Amino acid sequence: SLTKAVGEPLTHTHFSAEGEVEFKSILYIPKEAPYDLYNDYYKKQSNLKLYVRRVMITDEFDELLPRYLGFIKGVVDSDSLPLNVSREMLQQNKVLKVIGKKMTRKALAMIKALADADKKDDDDEDEDEGEVEEKEDEADEEEGKYEKFWKAFGKYIKMGLIEDAANRTRLAKLLRYATSKSGDKEISLEEYVANMKEEQKNIYYISGEDKESLLKSPSVEKLLAMDYEIIFMTDSVDEYTVQHLTEFEGKRLINASREGLKLEEGDKDKRREELYKDKFKPLTDYIKETLGKKVEKVMISKHLVSSPVVALSADYGWTAQMEKVMKSQAFSDQSKFEFMKSKRNFGINPRHPMIVELNSKIKDGSADEATKDSVLSLYLSAVVAAGYQLTPEDAVDFSTRVASIVSSSIGVAVDAPLEPEIEVQDDVVEEEEGEEEEEAEDMDAEESTDKDEV
Repeated sequence: SLTKAVGEPLTHTHFSAEGEVEFKSILYIPKEAPYDLYNDYYKKQSNLKLYVRRVMITDEFDELLPRYLGFIKGVVDSDSLPLNVSREMLQQNKVLKVIGKKMTRKALAMIKALADADKKDDDDEDEDEGEVEEKEDEADEEEGKYEKFWKAFGKYIKMGLIEDAANRTRLAKLLRYATSKSGDKEISLEEYVANMKEEQKNIYYISGEDKESLLKSPSVEKLLAMDYEIIFMTDSVDEYTVQHLTEFEGKRLINASREGLKLEEGDKDKRREELYKDKFKPLTDYIKETLGKKVEKVMISKHLVSSPVVALSADYGWTAQMEKVMKSQAFSDQSKFEFMKSKRNFGINPRHPMIVELNSKIKDGSADEATKDSVLSLYLSAVVAAGYQLTPEDAVDFSTRVASIVSSSIGVAVDAPLEPEIEVQDDVVEEEEGEEEEEAEDMDAEESTDKDEV
């Protein structure tokens, strides 16, 4: 009867505050998100009812909880608020701000308790079997509740990370992401840090459409080879969230699709990198000259293991996923965001046979038009693999190159003439029409004979 909701809530909390401000409240989270929850994030929520000394003041009051907790329903009753004032004056009341601050913390504590309930308790092993069975039954009931909550309201928690700087640390602990080692589950950042290798200093993530495509991205080959766990951010709002969450528990969040991986390197690794730079300088200069303004710089990549090339975002500006998000905005003016588009960096794998052969050709002075075509084809394939959208000119060029590869693989010349159209003889058409008319006349004659017999 309170909110016209059907079914039991996912979880609830009932508390009272005493001292400077006195109030009682009951809050609960519904099992499922309303069908229109994500239609308009900024619309006014009417999920909380405000009472003063058991007299209802309003049921359309959005000052008690922040917008990102608008899905929480409940009742608040306070004796510290004046009863003989208008609702407009009540909004400016300082007591109301204190109540809202305390309620926000209680709501976050309720969500945190829901998340903690999904974790297994290691102390159960020391207790007798009967108690263990009882606790396991209780755990089975609680198990999966936070997973349901995250699927229904996870985006609101991510929005809170952007809007609420005061509670950002609390909200960061509620985040859940799929990783390269989590399988079908989603884990918290706390679990990620606990699973980190001793030599790992940073938290690595990559954003994109889905987990399967991100696992195959050339940008993460080195990290996977080092057995580092990688977080996959596949939600559009993650690009905004991670801009406000630069570190967690002293560990920096590093985007694997940007140019610097910030890996720990010894003196031997640094000397090897300098040797690679000197050896492949002819190729990097040639690629930069060929690609021109398409890339900001060409370098020896630290991301690659088996792929020949990779397209990376610069340290500042948008990533490939962020560009897609901004282009999908219906009312955005793309001309105003041109300066935010990240210049692409082109990385090469110095150990790949294809790169070694190209470098040898350029050193020998045997580079020709085919060498230039190879460089352009590698660049376009790297851009597509990185998730960038090709420009119309590059898209036409890419399709032409694919058609050329297919034609050469089946032994057809690119400039082979088209086959002539199949000729249709006029008399054959007339004969077919005549036959159809004769068949129609025969059928009419048969029908008339049948009628006569009847």
